[in-house]
Amino acid sequence: MKLELYYAPKTCALVPYVALTEAGADFTVHNMNSRSGQLKTPEYLRLNPKHKVPVLVIDGEPLTENIAIQIWIARQFPHAKLLPQDPKTEIKAISLMAWFCSTIHPHLTPNARPENYCDMPGSAEGVKRAGNKLLFEDFTLADRMLAGREFFFDHFTAPDAYFFWAFRRAITFKLDLSGFPNCMAFFERMQQRPSIRKVLEHEKQVEAEFARAA
Repeated sequence: MKLELYYAPKTCALVPYVALTEAGADFTVHNMNSRSGQLKTPEYLRLNPKHKVPVLVIDGEPLTENIAIQIWIARQFPHAKLLPQDPKTEIKAISLMAWFCSTIHPHLTPNARPENYCDMPGSAEGVKRAGNKLLFEDFTLADRMLAGREFFFDHFTAPDAYFFWAFRRAITFKLDLSGFPNCMAFFERMQQRPSIRKVLEHEKQVEAEFARAA
């Protein structure tokens, strides 16, 4: 089986990168520069017309959307236990990832691209404030979920990788996240996990390469 992951720094493509690493999968990483227009080239649009990462190409067939990719990895590499084995708990884990994907992720985006929500001059800061109000409501719920817990479930699972990315993305926007101590403690723990350390080191190298090429 040939696996190819299309990845870009800072994006949620970190999530399947971590999952594949946890699974010990043999895969190739294609580093994409999302800021250079590379995701909108004719070549990439043939792979993913939605011009986004991640894409996991499985024996030549592209699979898009993070939740689908996470479920595929978990089922293909069951030894990694990337989803809980109990069916009822597994569904809860998928539901949690759906919340991260459909709610938390969009509430992060106004910080990066406020013009996507309102193109009126001078509106950027207002868009960010509105988005961050909703984002902080999300983090309040997540902070309660993580109270007294190392992970969202009994062991590391794909939702942990997804939330790590989301909280880290919020940190890159220099938001004051001091009101979410359980989320912050979770984030600090996850940074020490070997799979995440490996992906973050890769990200650092790729960003340096892109900077040199600019």
